[in-house]
Amino acid sequence: MSSATPTPALPVSSRCPCLSGETYGECCGRFHAGRASAPTAEALMRSRYSAFATGNVTYLLATWHPDHRPADLELDPDLEWRRLDILATTGGGPLDSTGTVEFRAHYRQDGIRGTQQELSSFVREHGKWLYVDGR
Repeated sequence: MSSATPTPALPVSSRCPCLSGETYGECCGRFHAGRASAPTAEALMRSRYSAFATGNVTYLLATWHPDHRPADLELDPDLEWRRLDILATTGGGPLDSTGTVEFRAHYRQDGIRGTQQELSSFVREHGKWLYVDGR
């Protein structure tokens, strides 16, 4: 896994792909650039979605718990992530050590629309939230 911080795929003034209403630079871009760490499990979920949307494999691997992280990750360049809906959260706050986030991610591939729904598990270790797994 590379420790280099990639150049953002989006201008910092663009709308954030996670649809928080903030700019990419003020929302997920600051996590991707290493200027801040996600303070909650939901913020990490949003930033990981944005990493998928921008093709930031380095960030995805860095925020994956080492016990569950794949050796490598190849993203499909033909898959376009379009929208993220957060359906529910349990725990995952600034004072919690575990949390879950249920989400639905909308995508388009080869002109066909689809969704992926997952209940993601997160753990906070050494002050940083990490993605564990999803079902």
